[in-house]
Amino acid sequence: MTTDPPPEPTPGPGELGPPASSSPAADPAARTRGARAAFRRWRRTRPFWATVWTALGGFVIFFLPMAPLGKILQVGVGGIAGMAGGVVLMAMALLMLLLPSQRHTAGVIAVIAGVASFPLSNLGGLFVGMVLSVLGGSMAFAWLPEKPAKRRGGLLRRTRPDAGSSVPPVPPVPVGSGTV
Repeated sequence: MTTDPPPEPTPGPGELGPPASSSPAADPAARTRGARAAFRRWRRTRPFWATVWTALGGFVIFFLPMAPLGKILQVGVGGIAGMAGGVVLMAMALLMLLLPSQRHTAGVIAVIAGVASFPLSNLGGLFVGMVLSVLGGSMAFAWLPEKPAKRRGGLLRRTRPDAGSSVPPVPPVPVGSGTV
């Protein structure tokens, strides 16, 4: 003999069943959509992709001198300069992300640090870090905030005075040499 719980009764015709959970907190798909929409709105208010490319370039430049390729890459003063350049690039990426109003300054510094990494850090992270840093810095410099949505019907239209009013147009005044 088993002790299974009895099955729950199903509602008959005309009876109300258990309340369906229609709140977004109960639906994981709705929460995910809401979170993605909120992230998309936040991302569009700052130079997000410029930050990603600059940080990735700084990461490559920072960690490449520490790679176990000691026979190919030379670690020394170039390694220290590369690490410093990588830190500067990652700091500029963070500045772009957190203070979008300072994107021009951070973009210019990122481009300069990326180009300076070429002679200072193993050919700019074997060209990859340099290219990513220059790409991200130039994208940050060129980024513009999203324009506000246009209002419909809120524009005032100016009409010409002679189009529908009784005011006569003012004739143009000739500009001469001052003699009559």
